[in-house]
Amino acid sequence: MSAKAAGKPSFEAQLAELEAVVERLERGELTLEESVRLFEEGVRLSNACKKELSSAEGRIQMLLEPDKGEATADLDVEEDEE
Repeated sequence: MSAKAAGKPSFEAQLAELEAVVERLERGELTLEESVRLFEEGVRLSNACKKELSSAEGRIQMLLEPDKGEATADLDVEEDEE
């Protein structure tokens, strides 16, 4: 079952939500309790984004390191000479 099928928001959605949290906190218009709650939500979103990025990085590393026995991709790109 994919992450989206399980109802988990995408990385992009979580990042957008985190940016909105930061903007609200920076405005400084919230009570202390609201600020703390929003800060907690921001930490949760930040950790979720870090986890997604780490997972993506690991998948890319497996593709770029042929000695690990995983499938590899040839990412060499020939540049056009002018």
